[in-house]
Amino acid sequence: MPELPDVELFRRYLDRTCTGRVIQHVAVNDPKMLAGVTSEAFAARLEGARMLASRRHGKHLLVGLAPAGWITMHFGLTGVLAHWEGAAAEPRYTRIRFDFADGHHLAYIDVRRLGAVGFVEDAEGFIADERLGPDALDPGFDFAAFERALSARKRDIKSLLMEQSAIAGIGNIYSDEILFQAAIHPKVPTDRLDLDARKRIFREVKRVLETATKRGFGAELRPEALPHTFLLPQRKKGGHCPRCGTELRAAKFSGRTAYYCPHCQRESA
Repeated sequence: MPELPDVELFRRYLDRTCTGRVIQHVAVNDPKMLAGVTSEAFAARLEGARMLASRRHGKHLLVGLAPAGWITMHFGLTGVLAHWEGAAAEPRYTRIRFDFADGHHLAYIDVRRLGAVGFVEDAEGFIADERLGPDALDPGFDFAAFERALSARKRDIKSLLMEQSAIAGIGNIYSDEILFQAAIHPKVPTDRLDLDARKRIFREVKRVLETATKRGFGAELRPEALPHTFLLPQRKKGGHCPRCGTELRAAKFSGRTAYYCPHCQRESA
């Protein structure tokens, strides 16, 4: 699933390829991908509008338009963006296509159709309606804000990190990496974390997400792009801890499979 680093790179890709272009036509190949708006209304609001600089909040990409409004994009499990110029055929599994007045195109592609695209008048209102917590890489999300997120919810730390209403942007993949780097077992209840553990987790939230973003798109699909000290290249059945060589274990948390090192991330620590 695209998580914060991937969506941040989608945002930069869109800004680099589409900023300033005027949308001439919108092709909705799969109306079920639209959230809260009909195909006709979506096209009517977008056609003739100019794409301006975008913003990201957690796993959501929002594209500002002139004269007004925002396109919202969530990428589900398999969503990606693709830009091209000219008369080439649209990519396979294109659910929504934006045709620009100068002959450029942007495709929202989603193989498994679990993402969503929509239109809203106000970005802040959308974030509030989606009940999203602070973005994990927002400069305003400091240790005090992290402490508030922890104290408001008593549950295991793995599930807390994935809860978008607590901290927006972290999913199953990067929560595993964050906890591995912080040497914290995913099952530890948040109210059992001492000050040192909380500081380590907060530090790794920032460091892991920033590192993955700097290393390039698709960290989950390109593990070789990540540092050799990261868990993700070994995050699979039969994988081994990059720190001590112990075989990784798997466990279910909030319906998702977590991988961890039983030696480096001891539950009793």
